[in-house]
Order: sequence, then structure tokens, then C-alpha cells
Amino acid sequence: MPVLAGQGMAGRLAEHLQVVSGGVPFEMIIADGDPQQPLPQPDCLCGAAVLHMHAPIGRARQMNAAAACARGRVLLFLHADTRLPHNAFAHMLDALSRVQAGAFSLGIDGGGLFFRLTERVADARNRLTRTPYGDQAQFFCTAYFRQLGGYADIPLMEDVDIMRRIRRRGDPIEIVKSRVATSARRWHKEGLLYCSARNVCLRALYALGVSPHSLSRWYRAHRG
Repeated sequence: MPVLAGQGMAGRLAEHLQVVSGGVPFEMIIADGDPQQPLPQPDCLCGAAVLHMHAPIGRARQMNAAAACARGRVLLFLHADTRLPHNAFAHMLDALSRVQAGAFSLGIDGGGLFFRLTERVADARNRLTRTPYGDQAQFFCTAYFRQLGGYADIPLMEDVDIMRRIRRRGDPIEIVKSRVATSARRWHKEGLLYCSARNVCLRALYALGVSPHSLSRWYRAHRG
């Protein structure tokens, strides 16, 4: 789980994961990109092993650093503002009995027609492109993720890049029907249409070959 100055969130996240784990044992690794953030000692919260670590700032770098420390046979990359569906671990393990990589369907934790339409558009895109995004809680067999070389060391679009590499190998990607609940905070803060249009522009420019480094500078300049 990549965070920035994320001290204090471990308890509620461990409690959430314990609920959706269905009794499957897991460890939670929080990779903090803030080098000034004091790190708690390894702990056991809600029956789960919890490790906090420092990592070079950048979501890809933080997730790769956490994955390098993981001891399990499955890796789940969860954004701090995303919550998993009921029985998420059972759905994930069922998918990984057939494939080596996947994600959940997109759900947005907000009411209204706009968000339901956004979810349906994401469903259609997933069916066509098999490119689930990071806020859909991507998961992998650990050995397979390491064989891929992990996430590319790029400042943006690392989630799209890894799924593209999997598709180029000809390997299947499964999208679990159960939905995550990702926070609607960005849409509310930046404006529904503006936030969505900017995200579409970023993905289109990346598909056209614009470098993630250029996109990152543009994203920072236009972020609400």
C-alpha cells in the first residue's frame, strides 16, 4: 500500500482487510514516501502482520519496494482511498486459480447518476482493453509479478504499463465482477467533468506515445 505521510491509518485498514479476507492470512505492508515520517515498529493489528517502511517517493517505486519485502504467494496493491468488496480475497484467489494477474471492477464511493455511468464506462473499457487501473486493486501471483520486473519506474501510468506488458506476452487478465469502492473525493474536489476529462486526456496521450514524464508534468500543472 503506497502512502505519503500515512501514519495512523494502519489500524482501520487492517480492520477492513480482516473483514474482507474471509479468514485468509495476510500481511499488510505500508510503503511511505515521506522520509521524515517516523515509522512504527512491526506490529500485529486485527490478527494481521503490519509492516511500515520508507520507500523512494513515487507510487511505482513504493509499490515495488513493498513487493520486494512481501512473503506471500499473492500480491495485492491497494490504494489508501480504495476499499475492497465483501469476500475480496476469495474472489481474488479464485481468479488466480485461472490466471496470474487481475483486478476488481471499478466502483466509486459516491451517489448519483454520474458515478454509476462512470462505472459502466469502465466496465465496457475493461471488456475491450483488459487494462484495469490501479484504483481497481490490481493483484498478481508473486512469482509472476517478479518475473515481469514489477512496475516500471515511471511517475505516471505504471498501472497501465504493467497490464500492457502482460497483454503483449499473450497472458490473460481477469477482471473480478465484484466492485471496489474508490473514493469520490477527487471528483468532488476538482469537479466531475473536469476530473474525468483530464483523466481521459492523460490516457489518450499515453496511448499516442507521450512519455509518462511529460504527462506527469502536465498532470501536476493541471491538477485541481
